[in-house]
Amino acid sequence: MRITKKAAFSGLALVSAAAVLAGCGAAPEETDGGDGGEALDFLPCMVSDAGGFDDKSFNQLGFEGMVAAAEELRTDYIEVESQAETDYNANLQSLVDQGCDAIVTVGFLLAPAALESATANPEVEYISIDDTVDQDFDGTTDAENIKPIIFDTAQAAFLAGYLSAGVSQTGVVGTFGGLNIPTVTIFMDGFAQGVEYYNEEMGADVQVVGWDRAAEDGSFTGGFEANDAARQLAQGLIDQNVDVLLPVGGPIYQSAAAAIRDSGREIALLGVDADVFETDPSVGDLLLTSIRKGIDVGTHEALVEAGNGEFDATPFIGTLENEGVGLAPFHDWEDRVPAELAATIEELQAAIIAGEITVESYLAG
Repeated sequence: MRITKKAAFSGLALVSAAAVLAGCGAAPEETDGGDGGEALDFLPCMVSDAGGFDDKSFNQLGFEGMVAAAEELRTDYIEVESQAETDYNANLQSLVDQGCDAIVTVGFLLAPAALESATANPEVEYISIDDTVDQDFDGTTDAENIKPIIFDTAQAAFLAGYLSAGVSQTGVVGTFGGLNIPTVTIFMDGFAQGVEYYNEEMGADVQVVGWDRAAEDGSFTGGFEANDAARQLAQGLIDQNVDVLLPVGGPIYQSAAAAIRDSGREIALLGVDADVFETDPSVGDLLLTSIRKGIDVGTHEALVEAGNGEFDATPFIGTLENEGVGLAPFHDWEDRVPAELAATIEELQAAIIAGEITVESYLAG
């Protein structure tokens, strides 16, 4: 399905995916060229994972990045939404068959299908969001035509963990995820490390439920759908007296928000990937902050490079230092975060960037 978008694009500001998705099924239009230049003979494409492009999280951010790149390059684009993991191979082949020059795959779970497609189609350039596509674990991407865009979100999650411990009144904070996969657990483990650091520095004993660092296991819903299973899991953590809750896995935060509202207690919600306060204002009053990944910016930049004939397969790793990851503003929680705690978060960020504090993750080092 090919769509064009004529809305003005300025800097790195990204258009709303919801507005674009509303046009699905419309015939392609000719772009106006923006500055009057000729459109490039370049077709960027994208495959979502099963969370879909309206997940208000990483799929949506990737989609917005592609829309922005297509606008800048004055070209059309194609997107295919997966309903299940069994769709991945067929969806990728459909994009190859439609003549895509660059294909973005969104999510860790798409990596095996991306590798198979990239190996079979060396003339197509692939961009893998959230996976290095290194299945033999030798430290290199398994195909020369795949560019990984990955994020050391443990660094930002560490800050969120310290912050959460600092605002907690019950002394218990919680987290749960969609699946026990590295791109999910990197948030949960970084969060727990931040709480541990708070306890060490402050002589406190804030507990983390939902993730066991030693066992590398915790509470998972088994998928990324906002459903009753996610709501019940969130409720189970709330029943353990948590007053800050970090759900990791696209739309499952919506189930957590519903459980929080039903509890009648003041429980802070943490978002992931996007600034969820901006992408989903319906939960804005609950949000302490969000642990952000620059998926939109990374996708945009990689596609623009590819469109200009400058595709570079060198992996991009988002960190606090290069602003590929970070915390969103406190928004409605601004007045409830003590100034001293907010200042400490800034100091911790600087210390992590300077290498004075090491946050462990599978991407570190």
